[in-house]
Amino acid sequence: MSSRRDFLKIASLATAYAATRGTALAAAEEPALGLIFPPLNYPIPPDAKRLYPAGVRFLGDGVGLSGGMTIDGYEEAIPRLIPAAERLAKQGAQVISFFGSSITFYKGAKFNEELTQKITKATGLPATTQSNGLVDGLRVANAKRVAVATAYTDIVTERLKIFLQEHGFDVTFAKGLGYERIPEGGATQEILFKLGSDTYAKSKKADALVISCGALRTLDLIVPLENETKVPVVSSTPHGLMNGVRMLGISPRAKGFGMVFEKV
Repeated sequence: MSSRRDFLKIASLATAYAATRGTALAAAEEPALGLIFPPLNYPIPPDAKRLYPAGVRFLGDGVGLSGGMTIDGYEEAIPRLIPAAERLAKQGAQVISFFGSSITFYKGAKFNEELTQKITKATGLPATTQSNGLVDGLRVANAKRVAVATAYTDIVTERLKIFLQEHGFDVTFAKGLGYERIPEGGATQEILFKLGSDTYAKSKKADALVISCGALRTLDLIVPLENETKVPVVSSTPHGLMNGVRMLGISPRAKGFGMVFEKV
């Protein structure tokens, strides 16, 4: 009896080990999206696994943004982009996204495209940016006239207006919170909802509302704001993830997170 109990115990442990190892191997085989964040040591946004709980891995690295969301801050951080991309490639990323909005749109559409080309040249991998996610989301929404709400100063918000105009969108109204760094309690769900709804109300009935800044937590605001405005809402982190996942060749559709995710 003792031998039989030992045998059953060993068999049970072996089965558990095999199952765990199988799960780990399956996860390792999932396509990987590499995300380069403006801050150092930035965690993978919770939105990633809420939108895509299975079928894709998310890898992260950062460049550091000691100068905050300012033109000088972006200029100082950009040289660290390629080393971060190369690290992600070594970890197994199959697509790389520079996952900051303002740091990729601040010099316009051509600069944004050049960033992706440099990443691809250095790593041999397809590349995109969080700013491309905004454009992608607006195109899925078939938007022409857009309202823009941001965390940024007027200077950086104006750069986003120019970027969107270069992509063929008419920005009917834009407003920012004025931050170079987002203070504690400065971007609560209540603050962001009011920003989005007020911005849209002044937009002369735009076709869509953009909320820009990767540090803003907006996934749970998309549906409430769409209910308020009756137009699609496109936001930096959720739709940046959508864009990157789509480039991996995986369906980026997700239910319960707004019009664009239902349509894409």
